Amino acid sequence: MSKPKNIVTEYRNYYLPVDFPFLLLTGEHWKISDIPSSRLHFHNCLEIGVCHSWSGTMKFYSDPLRFKAGDVTCVPRNIPHTTWSDKGSESLWSYLYLDPQIMFRDMMPHSEGEPDLSFSSYQNVRHILPRQEFPQIYSLVMNIIDELNAERSNYKLCVRGLLLALCIELHRVQEHENASSSLTPPPAKHSVPENALVIAPALNYIEDNYAAQFPMEKLAEVCHLSPTHFRRVFHSIMNMSPLNYLNSTRIMKACNLLRGTEESILTISEMVGFPSVSSFNRHFQDIIHQTPREYRMQYPDSSGGFITEPRKTIVEFSGWMEPEKDPD
Repeated sequence: MSKPKNIVTEYRNYYLPVDFPFLLLTGEHWKISDIPSSRLHFHNCLEIGVCHSWSGTMKFYSDPLRFKAGDVTCVPRNIPHTTWSDKGSESLWSYLYLDPQIMFRDMMPHSEGEPDLSFSSYQNVRHILPRQEFPQIYSLVMNIIDELNAERSNYKLCVRGLLLALCIELHRVQEHENASSSLTPPPAKHSVPENALVIAPALNYIEDNYAAQFPMEKLAEVCHLSPTHFRRVFHSIMNMSPLNYLNSTRIMKACNLLRGTEESILTISEMVGFPSVSSFNRHFQDIIHQTPREYRMQYPDSSGGFITEPRKTIVEFSGWMEPEKDPD
């Protein structure tokens, strides 16, 4: 059996402030060119986009999808994709990035039946939502953008409520898509959308459990791969071992806490899952090339206003979107 084609892909880790885990990218410079790209990217959080002008194509691992002005897009974490405009145009976009589980953890009941507002377990994600078909979703997105740009009194509280309403509406759409498909059983705990990376269950597990101690074999288990095959596939896609990726995730989470809280370095090291502060300091220096204290000193005012710059870490790698089958 021939190997699937290697695809150059980017992993984009967006910085979401601790007190308000949300990022808006908007304005005249957020235009998409008409040059089709073979480079896919995926990110660490839910992306909700709105196209303000023109039209074009959104490409996933599956067939390409068409978008036009007024469409809202929904891309859960760990789903590689790329976008380009029609020839001779530059479509204008706004993007919302958030982690619903963190954003709404104090607002949602903790029960087995609560909705998955991260949309990471839905097999048939509706990626493009036309304005004519979903006017309420479009209106909610535009209201969120307006509140964030205007920064009126209590705007963060207002935005949090609008985001919850938006995610519930999106959840209803995704539930309907899954109910209408041939996949009649409800999504399993570690199932992933059809366009997601084959290692997406492992990436999701790390994102949700980075502070805990667990064997690397657990990651192979949630991906339904043997440990040896999983390690090889993971490295071929991410260009690093599962353990190194786990430690990198812990360090990125620590960066958020160093910038957004006044917790001590010792406490932060424990919060993100390192067994000792010396181990934390060593990994932090290896990845960030600064000590935690030096990093924190760059951000003396961690309680600043809304962030409009796209603070992210980009990791480029070449790998299979889908590996060859596990050998018998």
